[in-house]
Amino acid sequence: MATIELKQVEKRFGEAYAVKPMDMTINNGDFVVLLGPSGCGKTTTLRMISGLESVSSGIINFNDKDVTWLHPSERDIAFVFQFFALYSHMTCRENIAFPLRASGEEGAEIDRKVKRVAEMLRIEHLLKSRPGGLSGGDQQRVALARALVRKPAAFLMDEPLGALDAEFRETMRAEIKRLHLEQNATTVYVTHDQIEAMAMGDKIVVMSAAEIQQAGTPLEVYYDPANLFVARFIGSPGMNLVEGSYSEGKIKLGDANIYCVPQDWRASLDTTIGTGEVVVGFRPEAVQFSAQGQLGSSVYANDLHGSYSMLHLELIKDNIVNARADRRDRHQMGDSIKFDIDPEQVRFFDPKTEKALQKVAL
Repeated sequence: MATIELKQVEKRFGEAYAVKPMDMTINNGDFVVLLGPSGCGKTTTLRMISGLESVSSGIINFNDKDVTWLHPSERDIAFVFQFFALYSHMTCRENIAFPLRASGEEGAEIDRKVKRVAEMLRIEHLLKSRPGGLSGGDQQRVALARALVRKPAAFLMDEPLGALDAEFRETMRAEIKRLHLEQNATTVYVTHDQIEAMAMGDKIVVMSAAEIQQAGTPLEVYYDPANLFVARFIGSPGMNLVEGSYSEGKIKLGDANIYCVPQDWRASLDTTIGTGEVVVGFRPEAVQFSAQGQLGSSVYANDLHGSYSMLHLELIKDNIVNARADRRDRHQMGDSIKFDIDPEQVRFFDPKTEKALQKVAL
């Protein structure tokens, strides 16, 4: 397996950046997800790692070896695409065996490896079939088997589940993660689906506007977003973000609400904001309903999500926040409701720089 390093790697088309200069290290055995909206540069980054796209400048190392200008065939990678790219005139067995035959392996060894990977992915019964007669999920299993049949330095996957329906996506997420753990493979995985990223990644690299916004574990990017973009993008729904005016430990939210900042955050706001505008951020599950709550709102809508309800609360006029509630609670539109924010989960952002504030050590 490989440790992959990108050093000031960038991609330009004329004067426009597809990827701005970035530094990134993917350690041996990591499952790293490149996450972001369409056009953010994540697929271009993956293609530069693979050699399918040339860099405009910068260096790419595999295990301290400079591979920046090496052909993809010289990088020892396996690439899985969103659209399965199987050879329709070959059987599934022949598709899986193709990279082994291309590298000149002996027939008996090819048969052994194809049998092993087919058992691993539970597709033994498909080996004599041609891809055109298979479901999307089975075609993707065959495409994965072709990538896994040998042990490359790294697996690179470009939205491999994007063409599947919801049921198959959930199944294949589990399959890919299980295979990654079994093989201790270095995997770089591109997706625009933040739920997929949270479920699969050891590390998530959030991208937007051709640059990295934040890199961290799923819990870090969820609970400690580096900026407003990450706060909005990660989560379903994203983090609640409410702008208010800070002064002396309190934030005025609209005309009717005063939020008392937790003591361990006050030094940070005093130092960074002083007196002025600040954005309060909190996840739906951070809302704590209480008749004595310091914040008051009205119920704008109530959605049942099965095991819980999602309340949409009008905390400030034309500013709706989301709150997770017990599904057995009955809240009607227009009801008044009070709540607090879990002090362990509240976050603050500077509206001018859009960056998250950090606690000041006391």
